[in-house]
Amino acid sequence: MSIYGHGPTATVLDACCGSRMFWFDKRDDRALFLDKRREVCTDPQGREIVIDPDVLGDFTDLPFDDESFSLVVFDPPHTFNGKNSAMAQKYGRLEPGWREGIAAGFAECFRVLRAGGTLIFKWNEHRVPVKTVLAMTPEKPLFGHLSGRAAKTHWLVFMKPGGDQ
Repeated sequence: MSIYGHGPTATVLDACCGSRMFWFDKRDDRALFLDKRREVCTDPQGREIVIDPDVLGDFTDLPFDDESFSLVVFDPPHTFNGKNSAMAQKYGRLEPGWREGIAAGFAECFRVLRAGGTLIFKWNEHRVPVKTVLAMTPEKPLFGHLSGRAAKTHWLVFMKPGGDQ
């Protein structure tokens, strides 16, 4: 079990939480945090990076029932940097077969998303253009926003058909 814990009725899934970098409250009990690794490492500036998910698992094979969450956050690794690089430690890294992995991740995130639910997808174009990644899913985003110093980070919003629509 994570040092952070989670509520028994979490309605939000962070499918690859890493060190929970963008969360205002890293202990928010509305969310369930999943990642395939649990480790503590130190970045080049000497800061501790804690990856401690509530559930150990892979976003390509989520251990949850269909339509379990009303909101899913999908922020997969986006770089090929070396295993011990600061980027890889914080966010993970793209491994061989990454295209199939991202496609499976999208499919799994939509599978566990309730009808009418929302998927937030974050991607940085550090190495791979967002259009290349979006071609890996038949789903179409509703809208998005660019952010970051170089405007290479995309935040995209998808909505699963069904529900009250």
